Amino acid sequence: MRAAQRLLEYAAQEGVTACFANPGTSEMHLVAALDAVPQIRPILCLFEGVATGAADGFGRMAANPALTLLHLGPGLANGLANLHNAYRARTPILSLIGEHATFHRDNNPPLATDIEALARPVSAWLKTTTRAEAIVSDAALGLRAARRDGPASLILPADIAWSDIEPDTPGASADHSPAPDRHSKIDSAAQALGARTVVLLGGRRLSARACAAAQRIAEKTGAQVYVETFPTRIERGGGGAPLRRLPYLSEMASGLLANAETIILAGATKPVAFFALPGRPTELAPPEAALIELFPPFGDPTEVLEALAEAVGAGSRHILTAATTAGAVDSNAPLDASGLSAALAATLPEGAIVSDESNTLGLYAFDAAAGAPPHDWLTLTGGAIGQGLPLATGAAVACPNRRVVALQADGSALYTIQALWSQAREGLNVTNVILNNGAYAILKLEMMRAGINAQTEAAAALFDLQRPSIDFTEIAQGFGVPAQRVTTVDELSAALRRSFATPGPSLIEAMFK
Repeated sequence: MRAAQRLLEYAAQEGVTACFANPGTSEMHLVAALDAVPQIRPILCLFEGVATGAADGFGRMAANPALTLLHLGPGLANGLANLHNAYRARTPILSLIGEHATFHRDNNPPLATDIEALARPVSAWLKTTTRAEAIVSDAALGLRAARRDGPASLILPADIAWSDIEPDTPGASADHSPAPDRHSKIDSAAQALGARTVVLLGGRRLSARACAAAQRIAEKTGAQVYVETFPTRIERGGGGAPLRRLPYLSEMASGLLANAETIILAGATKPVAFFALPGRPTELAPPEAALIELFPPFGDPTEVLEALAEAVGAGSRHILTAATTAGAVDSNAPLDASGLSAALAATLPEGAIVSDESNTLGLYAFDAAAGAPPHDWLTLTGGAIGQGLPLATGAAVACPNRRVVALQADGSALYTIQALWSQAREGLNVTNVILNNGAYAILKLEMMRAGINAQTEAAAALFDLQRPSIDFTEIAQGFGVPAQRVTTVDELSAALRRSFATPGPSLIEAMFK
């Protein structure tokens, strides 16, 4: 199995330190080779969607690829939803996907599938290794592509992985992508800035410096600045710029953009609605508005935004706004969206990482936490639910000395609840806050937006999670994660503080009426 070992040795040499795995028979030689490469931490996930979501969280925070190890086409298919999210976020991941031995595929064994067809929509780079000699060179290409463009998929037939042929040495890793013409774009953007200009921020990472530069640009020119609806990663708090996200609801977002003559995209993509609905806009900017791509939708737009701020005379100082951290929350009131956001903002520790899949109940949490100590906020960038708990798991592996908070809706938590077991096994510092309102509440809203104002009998059955009710506290304890249930704002605040002060994972089931 020299080929498999050399691949992993090369990955370790390139700075890969984690492999999120749910392997099977066709990957056994890769599993065995991990013993010879202790620099790569193997992390077992009980479902492939946890493995791919955790690799996404790791890549967002480490800015370096993690590996996933997936079993054939069905294993990849189980992980596709969170690979979709990672693809939309352009997270650096290299997925190693096992395939039947080359001489066995013609037999059409039971697990045979078209793996490339499954992987292509969620892969910025895709290849099937056909020769053992090329396994390391192919991995080198995949890692390079992952760092540059996002998730890469390398399909490895079993007989190639178990080969004892010595692989070729990979070639030089120079990136021959053309350098962007930043000066002309900055000049065009500077000339367009004004009261009827909108700057939309995105990218792999929005640093506090990037947000501060954007705020200075807005104050100098009168332009409006928004963060894309579901940013991959944004640094918040600590008196930094409290920028707002473009609303999820298309009617609200299009209203904010209605008077824009120019939309400047700084790492963001063209603003469009998540769904087409009767009578609702699908393109959120006015059709006559000019679009200027200041920075493409990957990487970190900090330097470009600071250069734009200089070009319009907005200075180069990293301006901090007055801190607005809330004081201690003391309320016996039942939990609601406002109480949740206040409790989180008042207790969030410095350096925290928030994985936000809170959907309806977390509506105010992002804005409320602007006054909290410095932290990172990660969101559901691709829109495929079931990301929050795995994303938090991977972020905690990447940043073991920081507290991760998974702000998680109850319905989507059940897609990947197995992440709790991996958190317990690895001793990860994750506080899982399950927002339990016993319903797919977002679907009730979407039904009304689709013009159906009376809830039907079928909808009542399909949106309800209370027949029977789900006890997340017992589920968590079954996975080895300490858990408790809270019903009021002060109970939640106290539970958050206890969790933040206690190493390892925990779960807080926050009950909403």
